[in-house]
Parts: sequence; C-alpha cells; structure tokens
Amino acid sequence: MNIDKQQIIELLRSRGDQDQAAQADSELPDTVDTDKDAGLLSKFGINAEDLLGKLPGGLGDKLGDKLGGLGL
Repeated sequence: MNIDKQQIIELLRSRGDQDQAAQADSELPDTVDTDKDAGLLSKFGINAEDLLGKLPGGLGDKLGDKLGGLGL
C-alpha cells in the first residue's frame, strides 16, 4: 500500500519523535510503499500494519474490515 510521507511524519510528531520526524522527512520517498519501504519504516519504529491502523480518516479500520471480510 502506498502512503504519503507526510502522514508518517505526522504520526512520528504525534508520538513526540521530532528528531525521527525530521530524519524521516529527509530519508523517505514522497510516497512510501509499505512493502518495499518496510525496512525504512522499521528504522523509525513503524510497523506497516500498525501504521495502517493509525492513519487518519479511519483508513486503517476500513482496510482491516475489508481484510477481515476476506478471512485474512
């Protein structure tokens, strides 16, 4: 799944990780592929599955509902 870098930076800032947010801003691509960039995300203490659940607008919840409906 592709996620805008700014959403990840906002998540880090909301955790109080200002230094990591600044580092992520300089190291992450503008659009982060949660599969391809999993190593980079883990560097910032972010698990892709956890990230999807914390995205604003309930995207993570909606995705979880869809996957759950598929028996995954």
